[in-house]
Amino acid sequence: MRIGGFTKQSLIDWEGKLAAVVFTKGCNFRCGFCHNPELVYPKLIEQIKDIPEKEIFEYLSDRKYWLDGVVVTGGEPTLHPDLKDFIVKIKAIGFPVKLDTNGSSPIVLKELLEADLLDYVAMDIKTIFDLEAYQRICGIKEQQLLTNVQESVQILKEFGVDYQLRTTVVPKYHSQEMVSELQEIFFYCNYKLQEYRDVEVQYSRVGK
Repeated sequence: MRIGGFTKQSLIDWEGKLAAVVFTKGCNFRCGFCHNPELVYPKLIEQIKDIPEKEIFEYLSDRKYWLDGVVVTGGEPTLHPDLKDFIVKIKAIGFPVKLDTNGSSPIVLKELLEADLLDYVAMDIKTIFDLEAYQRICGIKEQQLLTNVQESVQILKEFGVDYQLRTTVVPKYHSQEMVSELQEIFFYCNYKLQEYRDVEVQYSRVGK
């Protein structure tokens, strides 16, 4: 799996847990407010050397009695065909796993849940379920991608895994009417509105 960043210890990426955070390379969305463009745009991706999985697992093995869990984020992790194998290895060490996803790969999400490999899922709801609104925020043009996001929400509802749906509210893209509609749609679940902050995400190479 192509890994572009690694945070050894974080108290903000999994509420209530001291977690390591793995940042995968590549994403199928192009959100204008993305904090990790170097993990999204191909030209920028190639400017960052991949972190070998071996280094990640060596670090995790040495701290299996210190850390509470591992967050796999991106980019978009579900684009990687070896994501399942990667998580299996994390679970074998003994760590709970949280997945951050944009919801565009419901088949992958369901496979991971059916294999009991995820302990928590945080899924981004970019805006209201309208293709034009989604296209404006993250550049998607295919209705199927939006349909996939909706299907992923349904999958999370059907499985017993803990999950959170969340929307980063950016004034440029989200009107108060949109925010109110989202709150009404997702009133039944763990749904969170996040205020957009123009800050740089901090992660590091393993060994530094």
